[in-house]
Amino acid sequence: MTMSKMEQLRGILLELDDVVVAFSGGVDSTFLLKVALDTLGKEKVLAVTADSETYPSTELEEAKRLAQELGVTHRVVETSELNIPGYSENTPNRCYFCKKNLFEVLLPIVQQRGGGGIIYGLIADDMNEHRPGVQAAKELGVRGPLQEAGWTKAEIRDASRELGLSTWEKPSFACLSSRVAYGEQITGDKLNRIELAEAYLRSLGFKQVRVRVHGVIARIEVYPEEIGALLERNQEIGSRLVSYGFQYVTADLLGYQSGSMNRGLNKEAERLVK
Repeated sequence: MTMSKMEQLRGILLELDDVVVAFSGGVDSTFLLKVALDTLGKEKVLAVTADSETYPSTELEEAKRLAQELGVTHRVVETSELNIPGYSENTPNRCYFCKKNLFEVLLPIVQQRGGGGIIYGLIADDMNEHRPGVQAAKELGVRGPLQEAGWTKAEIRDASRELGLSTWEKPSFACLSSRVAYGEQITGDKLNRIELAEAYLRSLGFKQVRVRVHGVIARIEVYPEEIGALLERNQEIGSRLVSYGFQYVTADLLGYQSGSMNRGLNKEAERLVK
């Protein structure tokens, strides 16, 4: 008999016995945390959230709220990606440095707990995208149980709704550094501008927002069906983002696309193959 994905997921968690969950408060890590709690019990699960320049304060507060709601022991650790050698240069393997640093912070916590493992919200869909952090996880023995059991984003949203998790319809989120074009220096000032701009756009009612940075240009992505509403308020939005420090403000007519900064990487790969 073929095991269900939930059975496979629980089997992996039982194998680990005690887990430290890298918890961002997003759709995937919240679902993983909930299943870990249901499978192993509160005493064998610790949620850890890294607070850094690339993680908006609103997301941190949301992670704290969710952890309290789930009744899990939650720890917040201070990290600084901008101080990691090789990170702020923003090469295509930037995420490798970030994940490696995070997992190295979590390893001593696992040792203090007397064993077990670190798990994070890698999913099956991620394996079709540019994910340098996966290599860091492999090197340090960090597991991605959702990916190992074949869970997709759509399945996680459906299962989250069935479990009563408020995150089932939460928009996808990635660190603020993912908004900066590869090769362009990541600075605290840029990250602050991005955070302010995205918070402002969300306050206007846009469900999914990315403010991508290309030098002095802010490229706004929203869902395709919301582009009309974005353009209707172009003067107001443009003026606000200019006040944050951008010189030019544009709307991406293709709409929101996860990992859109990787388009150039894909084209370069295609060129090399030809």
